[in-house]
Amino acid sequence: MLAYQLKIAFISLKRNPVLSGLLIGGIALGIAVSTAFVTVYYLMASDPIPAKSDRLFAVQLDSFGAEEPYDDDRPDEPSPQITYRDMVAIMESDIPTRQSGMYKGQLTVHPEAETDRPFRAMTRLCFGDFFPMFDVPFRYGGGWDAAADRRTEPVVVLSEATNDRLFAGADSVGKTVRIEDRDFTVVGVLDYWRPRVKFYDVNNFEFDEPEEIYIPFNFNRPLELYSSGNTNGWKFYPGSEYEDFLQSEDVFIQMWVELDSASQRDEYLAFLDAYTEGQRELGRFARPTNNKVRPVMEWLEVQEVVPDGAKLMLIIATLFLVVCSVNLIGILLGKFLARAPEIGVRRALGASKLSVFVQHILECELIGLIGGVVGIALSALALKLINGLFTRVDFAFGLDLNMLGAGVILSLVAGLIAGLYPAWRICRVAPATYLKLQ
Repeated sequence: MLAYQLKIAFISLKRNPVLSGLLIGGIALGIAVSTAFVTVYYLMASDPIPAKSDRLFAVQLDSFGAEEPYDDDRPDEPSPQITYRDMVAIMESDIPTRQSGMYKGQLTVHPEAETDRPFRAMTRLCFGDFFPMFDVPFRYGGGWDAAADRRTEPVVVLSEATNDRLFAGADSVGKTVRIEDRDFTVVGVLDYWRPRVKFYDVNNFEFDEPEEIYIPFNFNRPLELYSSGNTNGWKFYPGSEYEDFLQSEDVFIQMWVELDSASQRDEYLAFLDAYTEGQRELGRFARPTNNKVRPVMEWLEVQEVVPDGAKLMLIIATLFLVVCSVNLIGILLGKFLARAPEIGVRRALGASKLSVFVQHILECELIGLIGGVVGIALSALALKLINGLFTRVDFAFGLDLNMLGAGVILSLVAGLIAGLYPAWRICRVAPATYLKLQ
């Protein structure tokens, strides 16, 4: 029965190709716009590390002055970064399963090849826990251990692209790389790793690509490396030496911990609160205790990683699809009512209202599906244009299986919205009215 009704629907579409093309084009336009913007929002708002996002927490300490909140518009929101002295202190805790303070800087890499000149590489200073904590994939080797952190061993992890540049993509584990004025031993090379959102450091443009090299955090002192990211402070610090900067109230370090249970999180938050009280007795932390330990998705929401413009465009695109569908109601109604005499004869021969209704709904859904296929193809072109606008986004907006499925569902919904009333009207045709005309 279904095959027969689909056959009738195809015949109906071929009767008036111009009108059918208009209907399909209307659906396709709505699907193209809505699918493109749903995809943009989906990629920006999706969980960047779903396997463990509920166990990774960003640490925030409200160390600013009594009358100097970090954000005047949100005075109750602590800074997203912490000071060096606070990081050193709270890293002494043995509560987290893993933990790492980190920040990014720029260092000069000196290739051995005479054909390649020294270049500045974006560098992440971090602790060895960084790699297993964020499930960083490796092509060769791995990260360094806690002993290398304690001893400040000259080891380095290279990104895939940096390894390609320095060693032509070969296994470089055990080889040395000249960075600034010292040699570092390569212990690992990353595999391709491009999180959709750089969630572990959203303070320095959340869609930047990961760093090119990674070295133990404690090299910050020997290299006197300042942050290449955002640095904020509320209090002027005397002196111009690097140590003065480290002991200042400037916040520039991202702090993350891995906590495997709710009780572990509560224990760690209590530890932070106790640390804050101790610092308050020393004349710091003048604001009320307001420490935060936030999981990944909450962290991204609070930091407003998804632009308000993306949310607004999602709403507008959805409404646009609804408007396109509603505008097709009149066309479908006219198309169906033009066949009223034919439907009257079918009703007189025993066709039920339900079968007539189902047949016309199937025709609308067929229009929706064809329009959906065309619309999805158009949305792929639209996403290419959007990629050109987001020049600093390392990943490309594209349609995955989820978004293809969403496009199909949207097309079916659009077909249903457009066809529900016309199908209901045509199934209520009184046979006697049209039998006289036959």
